[in-house]
Amino acid sequence: MARTLPDLTVDPTRDHKRAVLDAGAVRDAYRRWAGVYDAVFGGVSSFGRKRAVAAVNRLPGTHVLEVGVGTGLALPLYRGDKRVVGVDLSREMLEKARERVAEERLLHVEGLAEMDAEHMAFRDDSFDIAVAMFTASVVPDARKLFAEMSRVVRPGGQLLFVNHFAATDGPRWWVERAMAPLSRVLGWHPDFALSDLMGSEVEVESLESCPPAGLFTLVQVRNGRAARALAA
Repeated sequence: MARTLPDLTVDPTRDHKRAVLDAGAVRDAYRRWAGVYDAVFGGVSSFGRKRAVAAVNRLPGTHVLEVGVGTGLALPLYRGDKRVVGVDLSREMLEKARERVAEERLLHVEGLAEMDAEHMAFRDDSFDIAVAMFTASVVPDARKLFAEMSRVVRPGGQLLFVNHFAATDGPRWWVERAMAPLSRVLGWHPDFALSDLMGSEVEVESLESCPPAGLFTLVQVRNGRAARALAA
């Protein structure tokens, strides 16, 4: 049964300024991270990545879009019958992904393209599934990301996100709030909330906490009327 927006939102009464994160800041950040991304983030993000791809592999439909493909860490995990296209804003990260595809002979990967996730060049209804892993808190406007993913996925298809979402209280919330002004340096929003990605009118099909320590959450949404309305 579909679920409405859970308690992963940041209290709107907590007034703190978020540093502006634009496409240039994201490119600069991931130009710095490209060479060490796998070593620094590959391990901590592996549980969420594996669960997201496992969910994709269970779903019907063969045409898959991975938004924010990065260095291609997830690409070897897709089933061979899935036809995967990956996009990323960082040319340096994509170079690593292309090397991985060539070295591991990943024949199910049909293409990798440098593209802004908020303004993708694909036609409407081009894919059965779109998945964004650790990407929603990176883009300047997550609502635009959600709208674009909804636009390029057919009605009834699936949108999946695995991401860190901000705590609502406690010590972790204070840490995330303190780190928020560093968004441009980090290349992501530490204080990112699920409400920054989608509105309460969008029904969430499933939520799954991912290790380590529930730091990441896998969110699955069926591409229905409310989701596609954001893309209009």
